[in-house]
Amino acid sequence: MANRHLQRSVAMQILFEWDFQGRKDENIEEIIAYNVAEFAPGMENCDFTKSLILGAIKNRASIDSLIEKCAPEWPLDQVTIIDRNILRLGIFELMYGKYEEVPPKVAINEAIELAKAFGGDSSARFVNGVLGTIYREMGEPMKDDTTKKRKENTKTVEVVAEKEIEE
Repeated sequence: MANRHLQRSVAMQILFEWDFQGRKDENIEEIIAYNVAEFAPGMENCDFTKSLILGAIKNRASIDSLIEKCAPEWPLDQVTIIDRNILRLGIFELMYGKYEEVPPKVAINEAIELAKAFGGDSSARFVNGVLGTIYREMGEPMKDDTTKKRKENTKTVEVVAEKEIEE
């Protein structure tokens, strides 16, 4: 399991426990320490996990408001605790993350993978729907990024091929 994917899994479990125990912010450091030791023993650097957790909690009001807006038929307290916290992580990465480190489509895909691994039968579709809506509302940032890279790589390959033919 890739390091960032593992850290997202641990982050989701930390948020789950924090939410389940009443969303007491003062307990978060203890919950982080316990879950990192339990689910990722030997992980040397858990800064990414901490940044996800602390960012999601810090921005919880605006994140929760987005969940309610994008899934109006599901009041937040009726969204399963797993789905709710996967969405919090995904929305945090999508809205507040560093795109050069984690492009929006990667953040969405990672959240969907967490939903498949930890959620119920319809979790992945639900998470995809909410995050997809938010992504579209944001104007689909970096939508064409892979196309540009692919075109640049194609041009590079063409130039190299032309040079080889000339030689």
